[in-house]
Amino acid sequence: MAHLHSLLIGLGCVAMLGNVAQALPPPDDVPEEVLRTELITEARSPLDGEPIDPVNYATLQDQLRDPNIETVVNTEIAQLIQLLEFRRVLKPILPFLP
Repeated sequence: MAHLHSLLIGLGCVAMLGNVAQALPPPDDVPEEVLRTELITEARSPLDGEPIDPVNYATLQDQLRDPNIETVVNTEIAQLIQLLEFRRVLKPILPFLP
């Protein structure tokens, strides 16, 4: 009986070790650390989605971060943003608003 118990425990350990090996990623999977250090050589414009080269992409990102550049927003979109902000202010006071 003791040998059977030891055998079952041994088989259980072997089965558990087999499951651990199945949890490993495939050997051809690129680690996340490597992916984070890769340079992006193909970029798309966040404005229109067109492909642009890395130099123009970096320039565009700098321009978009510059607070001195005036952005032009469609008047209908600006009005919609103001209405949504107004709704957000009223929502705690009037909870039945959709």
